[in-house]
Amino acid sequence: MREGIHPAYRPVVFRDRAAGHAFLTRSTMTSGKAIEWEDGHTYPVVDVEISDVSHPFYTGNARVLDTAGRVERFERRYGKREGR
Repeated sequence: MREGIHPAYRPVVFRDRAAGHAFLTRSTMTSGKAIEWEDGHTYPVVDVEISDVSHPFYTGNARVLDTAGRVERFERRYGKREGR
């Protein structure tokens, strides 16, 4: 790698605001905030809205959309197609 053209790659804590979960990983992200981690060191912290701990796909709490209700509402508003 060429020197001086790449951002610093260092340990960063990502904190899920929805679930209160945090994890330490390496990243080029920057932040003005810092947090003291379990190992006693201080790392920059990046707050995220959602992660694998709170995302409905991973937690199994996915919402099912009422597609039948949407179709009926569309047909009431615009009418049914002829021949169906």
